[in-house]
Amino acid sequence: MSHESKTMNIKYHYLFDNNTKKTFDLVIDKKTLTLVTNEKDSYPPWTELGVHQCPVCPLDTKEHKHCPVAKNLVEVIEFFSKLQSIERVKINIETPERNYSKETDLQTASGSLIGIYMVTSNCPIMNKLSPMVRFHLPFPSLEETQYRSISMYLLSQYFAKKHNLTPDWKMEKLPEILNNIKKVNISFCKRLKEVKIEDSSLNAIIKLDNSAQYVNFSLMEQMLEEIEELFTAYLSD
Repeated sequence: MSHESKTMNIKYHYLFDNNTKKTFDLVIDKKTLTLVTNEKDSYPPWTELGVHQCPVCPLDTKEHKHCPVAKNLVEVIEFFSKLQSIERVKINIETPERNYSKETDLQTASGSLIGIYMVTSNCPIMNKLSPMVRFHLPFPSLEETQYRSISMYLLSQYFAKKHNLTPDWKMEKLPEILNNIKKVNISFCKRLKEVKIEDSSLNAIIKLDNSAQYVNFSLMEQMLEEIEELFTAYLSD
């Protein structure tokens, strides 16, 4: 009798022009969609919760010494600390369902990786996006990000109704969620400026934020007509 694994692995393999190699092996709990990590003996000062704490963060510095996202990103930030965002890199990504390969700039190559860490670190704000990690799609276009984010949110409202909660079918609360994520990204960029790093990690976070705001803009400006045209088969009796 086989037992399905309770975790999923996503591996990011980087190969640089100078033949430097680096692999980030992420183990994620399938049920909670949080990273499975081991506590370190110590963390750098920039990871402390009070350092540029996000204005929307509900965590108390008396109960939480470190920012959960910063703690998990230490290895990533330290590795990318001396690298420029325009540096070229070959990347291979292994997910449970399939592999992805791409030759691109480091900003793009690190953005998807940083995104996983940010939404699986049990941050009360970022974990709203964690369901998308179960079906991780590296290097999404803006249109794909829009479609996946909106689809995820509407599915969450289906489950909310199933649990006798009031569903938000008009997606009126989604812009607020995305705006809070923007505030987290802004504060986290300020946090990273406490570290002597090059621009790759900062630019990767800014790029992620731009994707989130694209979804927000689309909702606020009622720009869903293009997507609506894809569903004509459902729009007649």
